[in-house]
Amino acid sequence: MFLGHYGVAFAAKRLAPRTSLGALTFAAEFLDELWPILLLLGVEQVRIVPGLMTMSPLDFIYYPFSHSLVTAIVWGTLIGGAYFLLRRYGRGAWIVAVLVVSHWFLDVPVHRPDLPIWPGASSPKVGWGWWNSIAITYILEFTIYAAGISAYVRATRARDRIGSWGLLVYIVVLAILFVASNGSPPPSERALAWTALGIWLFVPWAWWVDKHREYVGRVAIRVARPTTF
Repeated sequence: MFLGHYGVAFAAKRLAPRTSLGALTFAAEFLDELWPILLLLGVEQVRIVPGLMTMSPLDFIYYPFSHSLVTAIVWGTLIGGAYFLLRRYGRGAWIVAVLVVSHWFLDVPVHRPDLPIWPGASSPKVGWGWWNSIAITYILEFTIYAAGISAYVRATRARDRIGSWGLLVYIVVLAILFVASNGSPPPSERALAWTALGIWLFVPWAWWVDKHREYVGRVAIRVARPTTF
């Protein structure tokens, strides 16, 4: 899944108004942000197999440290804990931790049975294989994405043009990248890893846009504190 992770990051702003969209995006996409780094280091492995699935040619051979359920929980605990130590915002820390773990559960519907429960050869692997259906994949991705954007837009308002136009461009670019990613398979596994590192750019972009918007829900009025990363 791709757009769906950004969708839940958008929606989470309603639950943690003092947490920046940048931090929420970082958490929701952390497993995929970590994965290309581990690929380049040779710790995890993937193979490109054109035609493997209708919407994905990737055969995830070995990725227990970025995409097993147990390690996702560990990463969520560590990142949520680090956020709390930095910001002393309990609600934000819980939401950040949950977002990290949510990535694994959102991947289950679209992946083949290749998502491990825990690291190790004995771990069962799960996945429903919805990437074999173009229609189901697009409906699922865009429904979650649109719902998250709707929740974010209703919970915040732009302070200036960056808050409005910057957000619009951010939303459109992500959608275009999702559609474009379903074209020709990458030329090599290493090229795939370097390209995948590009998703890190959306973390500071989300933070920048969010700094130019303000929360308008009841929680923000009561708290009355500026957005932090």
